[in-house]
Amino acid sequence: MPAEVNVLIEGFTNADSANRAEDEKTACTTTLIKDGDKVIIVDPGVLDDQKIMIDALEKEGLKVDDITHIFLTHSHIDHYRNIGMFPRAKTLEYYGIWDGGRCDDWAENFTENIKIIKTPGHNYDSLTFLVTTNDGVIGVVGDVWWKEGQPDFDPYASDQEELNKSREKVLQLADYIIPGHGKMYKINK
Repeated sequence: MPAEVNVLIEGFTNADSANRAEDEKTACTTTLIKDGDKVIIVDPGVLDDQKIMIDALEKEGLKVDDITHIFLTHSHIDHYRNIGMFPRAKTLEYYGIWDGGRCDDWAENFTENIKIIKTPGHNYDSLTFLVTTNDGVIGVVGDVWWKEGQPDFDPYASDQEELNKSREKVLQLADYIIPGHGKMYKINK
C-alpha cells in the first residue's frame, strides 16, 4: 500500500528577494508522511508558537506522541529547531537514526515506499526523501529547492555544482516536489 504525504505547515522565505533592504524572514515547510506504522514529520522547523504544530497535527487526527520519526533534510536550524517537541520519536538525519543516545545507520530503502538519497549542494548533509504515493513519487527535498520557480543560483549553497547535480537526480526520480520553503508542485517532464 502506498504512503500518504501531506504538507502539514507551508513554509515561506524572502531570502531570495531582490529587495535585500527588508529583514529576512523564513520558515520551512513541514511535511507529514504516513507509511504503515510509521508516522513521520519532515523538518519540524521554526515556528512563532509550537501550538501551530500541535494544531496542525490535531487537524490530521494526531498528537505529538503519535509521531514515530522525525526526518531532517539538512542541518540548518530553520529546519530542525522544534525537534525537541517530539521526545519519543526517533530522528533520522545524515549520520544515522537516533533513538535517545544511540545512533544506527539508515538504509537507502527506509521502507517499501520511502527511499532516502543524499542530495548535497545546499549543504553537505542534505537528504531527499522520495515517497511513493497513489499520485506518484513525491520528493521532500528541503532546500534542494526553496520554492517553485526559484532562481537556479542558491546564494546559501555550500557547493552550487553539487546542488545542480542533486537537482538533476531529483528531477529524474520524482513527480512532485515539496520544497524547503513553499507549497508542493508538480514537475513538468
